[in-house]
Amino acid sequence: MADGTTPEPGSRKLLGRLKDALAEPAEGQDRLDRVVRLIAEEMQTPVCSIYLFRDAETLELCATEGLNPEAVHQTRMRLGEGLVGRVASRAKAINTADAPSEKGFRYMPETGEEIYSSFLGMPVQRLGERLGVLVVQSREARAYSEDEVYALEVVAMVLAEMAELGAFVGDSAALRPLHQRAFMGRGTVAQEGNAMGQVWLHEPRVLVTNPFAEDARIETNRLRDAIDELRVSVDEMLGDPSVGHAASGTGQSGLAASDGQDTLSAHQDVLEAYRMFANSKGWKRRMEESIAQGLSAEAAVEREQTRARTRMEESNDAYLRERLHDLDDLSNRLLRLLTGQGTDTGAEMPDAPILIARNIGPGELLAYGRSLKGIVLEDGSVGSHAAVVARALAIPLLVNVKSVTTEALNGDHILVDGEQGIVHLRPEETVTKAFRDKMAMQAKAQEKYASIRRVPATTVYGPTIALHMNAGLMADLPSLRDSGAEGVGLFRTELQFLVRNQVPRRGELAALYSRVMDAAEGKRVCFRTLDIGSDKVLAYMKPTEEPNPALGWRAIRVGLDKPGVMRMQLQALIRAANGRPLTVMFPFIAQLDEFLRAREMLYKELDREEKLGRVLPSKVEIGAMLETPSLGFSPRKFFEEADFISVGGNDLKQFFFAADRENERVRRRYDTLNVSFLTFLEWIVRRCEDTETPLSFCGEDAGRPVEAMCFAAMGFRSLSMRPASIGPVKHLLRRTNIAEVRDVIDTARASGAQSVRPAVMEWLRAQS
Repeated sequence: MADGTTPEPGSRKLLGRLKDALAEPAEGQDRLDRVVRLIAEEMQTPVCSIYLFRDAETLELCATEGLNPEAVHQTRMRLGEGLVGRVASRAKAINTADAPSEKGFRYMPETGEEIYSSFLGMPVQRLGERLGVLVVQSREARAYSEDEVYALEVVAMVLAEMAELGAFVGDSAALRPLHQRAFMGRGTVAQEGNAMGQVWLHEPRVLVTNPFAEDARIETNRLRDAIDELRVSVDEMLGDPSVGHAASGTGQSGLAASDGQDTLSAHQDVLEAYRMFANSKGWKRRMEESIAQGLSAEAAVEREQTRARTRMEESNDAYLRERLHDLDDLSNRLLRLLTGQGTDTGAEMPDAPILIARNIGPGELLAYGRSLKGIVLEDGSVGSHAAVVARALAIPLLVNVKSVTTEALNGDHILVDGEQGIVHLRPEETVTKAFRDKMAMQAKAQEKYASIRRVPATTVYGPTIALHMNAGLMADLPSLRDSGAEGVGLFRTELQFLVRNQVPRRGELAALYSRVMDAAEGKRVCFRTLDIGSDKVLAYMKPTEEPNPALGWRAIRVGLDKPGVMRMQLQALIRAANGRPLTVMFPFIAQLDEFLRAREMLYKELDREEKLGRVLPSKVEIGAMLETPSLGFSPRKFFEEADFISVGGNDLKQFFFAADRENERVRRRYDTLNVSFLTFLEWIVRRCEDTETPLSFCGEDAGRPVEAMCFAAMGFRSLSMRPASIGPVKHLLRRTNIAEVRDVIDTARASGAQSVRPAVMEWLRAQS
């Protein structure tokens, strides 16, 4: 136990009897009935009951000793309802001498429990997966002792392991095999699109096949040997210079020596956290105490992992919650050492794999490549490294889908709705049929879009809108031809930095950028310089603790303060052009002087390259991303000096509405077609028209047909989006008289409407 006291042998005896009972052949219901009788007898308490989830929100009484047996499979309660429901929802035990006086108590008359005063309820859970509640009750008003609480906690953990192995399967919905039930999870859409396929777990579950210790001494030695091996592996990772290696000196990396302190490895910090856990005496002691209690080494690790998860998830400390991932990873490594179940299970990846993971790095995701049909993460964010790569690969991605890693098994049938943000695991046939119909309609629409791939997006009686694509990988470039895009409106250069443990060399970048230009076959490619910071922290740059990273030290601010990497990148771009036209765009410009300073850096590198005898670009365009409202009100000189401006819609919208796009509670609260936002965009259009500065709109909203149509009506003549969106956007624009759309927008604005969307949608319906 946490206070160091030695558990009494009675608990060990209970586990021993439980092991014998579970080893006997029996049906699931019979096993549960034996378990509750055994626990009641061994703990000398008149009542023991097991409640299991029949669905995500409902608990069902599945076995009891002492309550009315007719209530079994009849008594149900909602999550959070009554003391049992509170134990399940909070994942914490309740131990009370006077249950009826407890907050939330609910009397269940059919059970006959009114004569019992004392109540001890223990969650049955495994690594965050809630399975049910184990309860003991007695007539006399007394709190159960610390040893009794400890014993019931250990038993509950064993029940969770046995439930995972299918020991309690029966006819009731609550006794259905855990991973045969349909599961629907909701998350946040980080990359749109729909996918159907089979689950492929990034880290397969480690199954504990025997939670009982045959010999406590042997199990303790197994645990100690595995911990020693784990410590050695962590020390080796810490000593590996390739992990988080930071360049020093100027060299080809372009990093000044003075920048070295800021390029400390974030990986190193994580590994140091691993070392801290691996060498924790308390962590080791608690696991050894569980073995002394009667658990196997594997079960002891899982028990401590489950308890730590519960403690850390309750914490308001962001640092502690982050360390939860470190502890999970370390515990899983230890379990693999003990069980011999490595990450390579020998299973073959299915034909239509949909990746399930708690989180994943950009390099790991790129290693899967385009073989994936979809990605579902339990953690993550819409601006994470994984999201950047998923968008580059055009793979549907959902993040923050709670419990998906514990619910999914390799090979499970899965549907990913990247429009509604819903995941269906093992769905009913009616759900699958409806989803197939939806995907078939989308495929038919794509065939229609292919027929207009080579024609311009010319509106009815109006202008032609230039449609460009966003990219970030060489693998994106075939879409330039296939989608009908007129060029690359945004090439994200940070991906080559995010997937490495050290700064890429200038020569490597120059070769890559040259291949990008080659693949574009003369079409314009707009290279955005390194956009890092906020949620895109390089492994070899020390992360800075900021209260609001999205508004902090990021993008051009990093480039101007620490110019080494940006200078190197500009040199690589100049060399890649090798006499061809070069288009460079600086991100997150907030005021005129930032643009002028960044442009001056490029001018200096052009002069330097010329003196070195390099071939200069035949033409250089230097532009800026308008992502902050402040830049829209900058002096006229900015609009005169910029060769072009691209509105970065994703960031601009979150800053305009003060609504964090990572926050699901507010990100959908404000409409892109809000009158005030459209009016601001119109102000930018007019300023650019006044100075004859080319203007485009870049971002997710540019790829939504209705929004794109409205942007065109407000005066935008160039849009940049993901390749898959070009067909739908072009299809609508070619059928639209944008002068009429503008009239609809102006009428709605004059009426005092908050958003023009209702009026625009009504007009569209009238056209069909």
